[in-house]
Amino acid sequence: MKRRLFLQLSPAVIVTIVGNLSATMLMPAQALSKEPDIQQPATDAAAFHAMRRFANLPFGKIAYVERGRGDAALFLHGAPLNGFQWRGAIDLLSPYRRCIAPDFMGLGYTQVPAQQSLTADAQLDMLISLLNHLKIVAVDIIASDSGGAVAQLFAARYPERVRSMLLTNCDVEPDSPPAGVQPAIKMARAGTLADETAKWLSDNALARATFGAAVFHNPAILTADNIACYVTPLVSSALRRQQYHDFHLALEPNPLAGIEATLKRSNIPVRIVWGGSDTLFSMADANYLDRLFPQSRGIRVIPEGKLFFQEEYPDVIAEEARRLWGV
Repeated sequence: MKRRLFLQLSPAVIVTIVGNLSATMLMPAQALSKEPDIQQPATDAAAFHAMRRFANLPFGKIAYVERGRGDAALFLHGAPLNGFQWRGAIDLLSPYRRCIAPDFMGLGYTQVPAQQSLTADAQLDMLISLLNHLKIVAVDIIASDSGGAVAQLFAARYPERVRSMLLTNCDVEPDSPPAGVQPAIKMARAGTLADETAKWLSDNALARATFGAAVFHNPAILTADNIACYVTPLVSSALRRQQYHDFHLALEPNPLAGIEATLKRSNIPVRIVWGGSDTLFSMADANYLDRLFPQSRGIRVIPEGKLFFQEEYPDVIAEEARRLWGV
């Protein structure tokens, strides 16, 4: 959930910076796609802010964006991002689904009290509460990063509420949390992570050169407005800074421990779309997911894609989601 800040970076640098449809559906796990063109989503930060709503739930005020009609699709973001990560995919998929993009507790614009647990289990409970509040029975899940861990918990515990899953670079049981997130966890434990992240607000070039270069093929996607959309809520108060730290500390112990046996019996159709240049989650993780789910539709690899390629290539996410959904 916050983890992806420091992939690819040495500890010393971290301290410095922040411390034909059927053929496609069944393609072999290692099949490579032609690299798509990077697209800037049509919806900008101001428009996304205007769409944000809040659900008053027992957990707190849960921020989410809703767009479109019909069957629901649930978009689960990574860290340190929020639902804004999925704006481009929502632009393209809202004609086909009622798109719901919540902000996880401890990230984004969701507001929860200090005593609220931020574990993956608690995040799943919050999502179920939100869906009940919105009168949504079942969803198609699209997930990234630590959001993918929550998606797998969702599939294991509420399989009747999941029509399909599209999983991008994310945690898997043998690799959660991945080794690359340990520097961020250590900074969270030391209480320095929020202060270092806050520097990106006044030094956008630093954000692009460090975080951006690690997680995007083209770090220029991190405009000043986009950086502000992601970072501002994380450091907006002492409570939010502490929750930003607590979010990372809650990544341990492994939230997916023991889940493999259940997912091996899953009947949920799953498509895997993977950034092949990610340094946090390797192709071994993608292959694991492909073997794990009996109804896997195979892997599509975006060779130049890094951890958060979904934001740069929303057309790929939309294309693969529509194929998975049969629309």
